[in-house]
Amino acid sequence: MSGHSHAKTIKHQKEITDKKRGQIFSKMSRLLSVAAKEGGTNPETNAKLRIAMETAKKWNLPKDNIERAIKKGSGELTGEKLEEFLFEGYGPEGIALMIEGITDNKNRTLGEVKKILHEQGGKLVGEGAVKWMFERKGSLTVNGQDQNKEDLELMAIEAGADDVIWEENNLIIYTKPEELEKVKKSLEEKGKKIESVSLEWVPKEEVALSEKGESDCQKLFEALDENDSVQDVYSNLKI
Repeated sequence: MSGHSHAKTIKHQKEITDKKRGQIFSKMSRLLSVAAKEGGTNPETNAKLRIAMETAKKWNLPKDNIERAIKKGSGELTGEKLEEFLFEGYGPEGIALMIEGITDNKNRTLGEVKKILHEQGGKLVGEGAVKWMFERKGSLTVNGQDQNKEDLELMAIEAGADDVIWEENNLIIYTKPEELEKVKKSLEEKGKKIESVSLEWVPKEEVALSEKGESDCQKLFEALDENDSVQDVYSNLKI
């Protein structure tokens, strides 16, 4: 799961209970509102909104919820005053963390995240302390099952991919952020189904931990994921 958000991975692995589904819907709605507020309500001209809409649909967020969230972001409907945050920190055994989210109260969320990290053997650090260990990249996932892996890799590289890695049967394709949409369209035109698309913080190097360290990190990722304001958690943990 090199570079992939551990929070997203946890979401996929867990059985989605009604409570969890409600939490995911709330997070998706906030993502849509912020994207609409920043770049407008047209997904054709607002790549961030387009990505958010695609993600929301994959989580089966109802159409009415999507439309309402976008209207709140544009100011057409009254909604919370939301802002994005990016916190940096260290986890168990010194693992580097990038914690992204959206909140209606940054100070409250800062306190909550700080408490979670402290309880799980980590700590928050100042801006820039670990960010240099990561790169901002576009990420696409294509299911490579029953496909020629070499051909699929070559197709991704010809489309403009910077790097490709395999995670079981999934090909993870990394791009420059500004080329994400171009690579996606190129692959779709060649008949490839894109399972997921996102902008992520990808570690420049990964670090292996002890078995206990990995277990402690997993507990930390889950605790952060339970926080309503946290959208994604990235680390340089080698899995």
